[in-house]
Amino acid sequence: MDATVNTACSVTEAECKSKDTATLPLAETRLVCVEFPGLVNNVDKMLETIGGEQGLSKTYGDSSKRLELRYRPKDPYCHPVCGNRYSSTNLLIRVRRRTNRRSGESHVVMEILGLIDTTYKFQGMADFQYLAMHREADGSQISLYDKIILCKPEKKEFFDQSVPLFLPPPIFSRLDNPVDYYYRPDVVHREGNAPHLLSKENLIGPNRARRAHNAIFVNFEDTTVPTEPLEAAKVNWQKNAMHHNDLKAEEEMRKLFERRPIWSRNAIKANINVHPEKLKLLLPFLAYYMLTGPWRSLWVRFGYDPRKHTEAKIYQVLDFRIRCGVRHGHSFNDIPVKAKRSAYQYALPTTVNKAAPQAASVKDITQDSSSSSLSSKYILMDSVYIFREGMLPPYRQMFYQLCDLDVEKIKSIIHKNDGKEEVCDERDGWCLPRTADELRNIISSMITQVARAKRPSLSSPKLRPVRAGRKIEESDEDEEEDEDDDDDDDEDYKPDGSENEMETEMLDYM
Repeated sequence: MDATVNTACSVTEAECKSKDTATLPLAETRLVCVEFPGLVNNVDKMLETIGGEQGLSKTYGDSSKRLELRYRPKDPYCHPVCGNRYSSTNLLIRVRRRTNRRSGESHVVMEILGLIDTTYKFQGMADFQYLAMHREADGSQISLYDKIILCKPEKKEFFDQSVPLFLPPPIFSRLDNPVDYYYRPDVVHREGNAPHLLSKENLIGPNRARRAHNAIFVNFEDTTVPTEPLEAAKVNWQKNAMHHNDLKAEEEMRKLFERRPIWSRNAIKANINVHPEKLKLLLPFLAYYMLTGPWRSLWVRFGYDPRKHTEAKIYQVLDFRIRCGVRHGHSFNDIPVKAKRSAYQYALPTTVNKAAPQAASVKDITQDSSSSSLSSKYILMDSVYIFREGMLPPYRQMFYQLCDLDVEKIKSIIHKNDGKEEVCDERDGWCLPRTADELRNIISSMITQVARAKRPSLSSPKLRPVRAGRKIEESDEDEEEDEDDDDDDDEDYKPDGSENEMETEMLDYM
C-alpha cells in the first residue's frame, strides 16, 4: 500500500468517492498483533493469560520464543497454548463514521495508528491438562491446590502433613500440530540392510540415519595410532570441498599440524576462518581424536604418537573449572564469568518458534574470501584457548593445553622434569605426579585476584566452615592445606551451567 505523508489526518466520504485512493499519514508507531484464540470481554484478564505486558515484551525480545497462553494463569499446573511468531506488514487503521443528526449526512474518518510488523498466531492444539485432584477411596475428588501450593509463610505442620504424590510432567505432548505418520518403517531396520554401528539394540530411531563424519577415535591404551584417514573421510571432504575457501582452509590447517602436531578444536577455530560444518568434515581428514589420557579431547596429526615423544608434554590438556562456593570464599555470581548453559534457561520443545528460519546447509556456504566483512567471520578470540596473567577465562570450564598457559610460574612447573621423563602415565602424561592439581591451584588464585580487583567487595574476609576440634586461624599455611583437602572434591566437581565439550565434540564426529 502506497501512502503519502501530509498534514491531513482524515478524509471525508465525499473525497473518497471522488478519488480512487485516499492519502493518509503513516504513523511511525510499531505494533505487535496477537491473534487471541477466544472472545475477549476483559482486556486486563486477556493480558494476564499471556503473561501481561512484561511477559509479552520478554517473549518479543527473543525471536526464537513462542508466545505462551495460559487459560488458567493462576494455576501453576496449567499447560500453555503456544503461538508462532510471524513477520507481517499490516496497518492498524481506526475507522469512524460520523453522522449529522440534523442533516443526516455522514462522513468517514480514517486514521492509521501504527504499523504491525510482528504477529503471533495460535495455530496449534492445546496440550493435555491435568488438574491437581486426588480420587478418594469412595470415588470422590478432592483438590490438592491448598495442600501443595505455598501461598504464604507456613509453619512446620504444613510441611509435615500427608499429601498424595502429585508430580505431573511439564508437557504431555512434544508436538502441537497433527502430522501424518503413515507408520513408515525405519530405513535401517528393513530386511537386507546392515545395522548401523550406533544403533545396536536401539530399535527406535529417526527415518534418516545420522550423518557420519568418519573420525577415528583412539584410546590411551591402544597400541598403535592411525597413519591416514578413513577412505570415507577422504570422499566426504572431497565431495563437500567445492569452494576455493575450503581448499584454503585445508592448506592452512595442514600448516598448523606441521607446526604443532596436537590441537584443540577451539585453538583451531581461533587460527583458521572456516565454517563449523566444514570443520567437522576437515578435521577427520587430517587428524585423529584422542578419547582418554593426558591428550583427551584433542586432535592429533596422523602418524604422530604423543606417548612415544617426550616433547609432547607441552600439548597435554588441563581440565580447569572455576572454583566457587562457601569454602572458596565467593559464589558464582561474584566471578564475572557467564555459564555456557544454565538450567534456568531451559526451554520446552513446544516453546521454540517453529517459524524461525532454518540454518543454511553446507552447500550454501560460498563466501568470497576477498570480502573484508567475512574474512574473520568464524574466527574465535585467543582467550578461548590461551590463558595469560591478569585475564579471566570466557567460560567456567576450560580445556587448556599446557603450551597455551602463558604464565612464567606455570611454565617452570611444566618443565621441571625436562630430560628426566621416563614413563608416560595416563593421568599425568610426561609431567610429574599431581602437576595438574598444582596448575589448577595457581590459575584459581590468579583468577580470584583478578575478580577481587574488579569487585573490591570480594576482598573482605568471610567466615569459612571448619571441622570440629579445629581453631580458626588466618595464616596462609592453613589456607593452603584447606585447598589441598578440597582438591579431590574439585576433581569431579562440575559447576551448574558448564558444558562438557569432550562429550559434545565426540558426538559430533560419531
